[in-house]
Amino acid sequence: MPYNLLRENINSYLPLSDQDLSTISDFFTFREIKKKDFLLRGGKTCRFEGFVLGGCFRVFTLDQKGNEINLYFAVSGWWLMDIDSFMNQTPSDLYIQALEDSQVLLISKENKRKLYNSLPIVEKLFRIIFQKALVSWQRRLIRNHSMTAKERYFHFMDTYPDISARLSNKHLASYLGISHEFLSRIKNSNKVR
Repeated sequence: MPYNLLRENINSYLPLSDQDLSTISDFFTFREIKKKDFLLRGGKTCRFEGFVLGGCFRVFTLDQKGNEINLYFAVSGWWLMDIDSFMNQTPSDLYIQALEDSQVLLISKENKRKLYNSLPIVEKLFRIIFQKALVSWQRRLIRNHSMTAKERYFHFMDTYPDISARLSNKHLASYLGISHEFLSRIKNSNKVR
């Protein structure tokens, strides 16, 4: 059943009864996304919060020259969305693209509101999820300002080995904020970390 992973994820934040988990699941819809297809495109309003069941997504934006800047990757058990566009219902600056054939559960803003009304504990659940995501963003920001590119590369490889194996060098270099060529030099370096 595709909802089991969602239920496990929810229980890792806030243990809930089987009935509550079933109620939460009823507000999500299942969607399959083919490799290279978009779940969200820049300029469109993000009308969902997503939970990845399988596959791999990248969330990116474009700089003024049209270069893609990968902000994060989401694999099985991860949440994804454009929080600004979702909360404010404004056009997104982000793109969400499947890097593999992927499956995701989506909840709309309207369904999320209905879920809050029918099961108030869910508001606490999403607050906890949001706070953990904010901590991750803060840690990444600190690493980007305090670590060298090589240190960031090894941190990513050590922390997310299952994700790194699924990424092209182009996508990983963009995420690390370095050129493809510099990433190749880091990878080919025989120096001890």
